[in-house]
Amino acid sequence: MDSRREFVKFAVETGVLRFGSFTTKAGRESPYFFNAGLFNSGASVLKLCSFYADTILQRAPQFDMLFGPAYKGIVLAAGTAMQIAQRGRDLPFAFNRKEAKDHGEGGTLIGAPLRGRVLIIDDVISAGTSVRESVELIRAAGAEPAGVAIALDRMERGTGQLSAVQEVERSYGMPVVACATLEDLLGYLQDSPSLQANLDAVRAYRAQYGVS
Repeated sequence: MDSRREFVKFAVETGVLRFGSFTTKAGRESPYFFNAGLFNSGASVLKLCSFYADTILQRAPQFDMLFGPAYKGIVLAAGTAMQIAQRGRDLPFAFNRKEAKDHGEGGTLIGAPLRGRVLIIDDVISAGTSVRESVELIRAAGAEPAGVAIALDRMERGTGQLSAVQEVERSYGMPVVACATLEDLLGYLQDSPSLQANLDAVRAYRAQYGVS
């Protein structure tokens, strides 16, 4: 099993990826739900960040540091930086706080100074708001956004004909890499007898809302 299918298996086993009937933020009835907030133990976050590290080192563009947007991206940036360090590359990382602090070190940014090519790390891209805010912070610091790494690419249309991921790639001219995509999820379902009952519903959802 390749690393993308392995990630889907891990998400299912931890209950982060579930099947049934769920309403998305866009008001769509989805046959599956991915909630990265349920990676909430030391062991699960350690393994999650291992998948991020491998995905980034194998497929991300050249970059000099990691940036995690508050709040979920904070743990992801720190954990992935540690996993990448264990693979032989010591990377600086930074994250932001939602509210500016007017005492102590002040400001909204914590960690290493934003310099060079910065890879944004987050759980998913839905409306792209988090990416836009991150890009603005990175550019304001004089650094360059290099790309985005996420856990799952749902590969479904946003407000237009493009997916949220495609919209980010087109708007900012930078790639998005994912630990797994909806195609990997479908492949995993097809090969999993205990979950095959969900395959037709996910395929139908992909046919209705998906992008290639």
